[in-house]
Amino acid sequence: MTAAPPLRPGSVARQLFVSSRPVSWINTAYPFAAAYLMTTREIDATLVVGTLFFLVPYNLAMYGINDVFDYESDLRNPRKGGAHGAVLDRRLHPITLWAAGLSCLPFVVYLVLVGDPASWVVLAASLFFVVFYSAPPLRLKERPFLDSATSSIHFFSPAVYGLVLAGAAWTLPLVALIVAFALWGVASHAFGAVQDVVADREAGISSIATARGARWTVRFALACYAAAGLAMLATTWPGPLAALVVVPYLVTVWPYRSLADADAEAATAGWRRFLWLNQLAGFLVTMLLIWYALLTA
Repeated sequence: MTAAPPLRPGSVARQLFVSSRPVSWINTAYPFAAAYLMTTREIDATLVVGTLFFLVPYNLAMYGINDVFDYESDLRNPRKGGAHGAVLDRRLHPITLWAAGLSCLPFVVYLVLVGDPASWVVLAASLFFVVFYSAPPLRLKERPFLDSATSSIHFFSPAVYGLVLAGAAWTLPLVALIVAFALWGVASHAFGAVQDVVADREAGISSIATARGARWTVRFALACYAAAGLAMLATTWPGPLAALVVVPYLVTVWPYRSLADADAEAATAGWRRFLWLNQLAGFLVTMLLIWYALLTA
């Protein structure tokens, strides 16, 4: 048997980088930054520190922990090893967990010092779900429906945290905005889980897709995307225009509405488009936020 090559700093850094899913960094940093900035209307140290935290350390923790505890499934999953995450060398598992914790620590300390009890609760909840989505004993990602809900929390909780940290006033339109974001997150996780039905079942991993099947899960994702669009209609102008942002997601997911479990990996093509749709959606939402900022200046 050939000995494994020694771990080198460059190789470790590369695998940690891939594990953190850099293509998705913006999906957690942006919600915090937008929520905080639109509330305070100023750029300060807390905005910068919080944005950096949700940009890299938060994602390394979320996805790195996932890659460690999903190792057996990832070995069977041909899409792993790029934008969809690393198949981590077993020797890197302890390093990944330590890197995730230590990279988060200074940011969390700062955010606790500048926050208040309400913000501490939101931040603690956000990090709790980041860890126990993948880690035992809870491993929420293996509890159908809770897996999609928890995954959604990963993305909308930075926005909630930004709002609470900045002292935002909670109004019905603001609640509708967060509900829409949460529904988008549930839909996105559910659709993403479809492509892994075969690999997850072979590894004995449960998910909303393995429990309900590919066809049902895709249709559930479509319903949640549509509901997210409807929720945006209750937001403050020009927020209702964001209801149109869900249309590309519906168009992308619709062709898979009758997907058989045996063909579930075909959904990977739609998932790749989804990753780039997020960039388009982010651009459109940014334009609407700028418009809203001008109207309320």
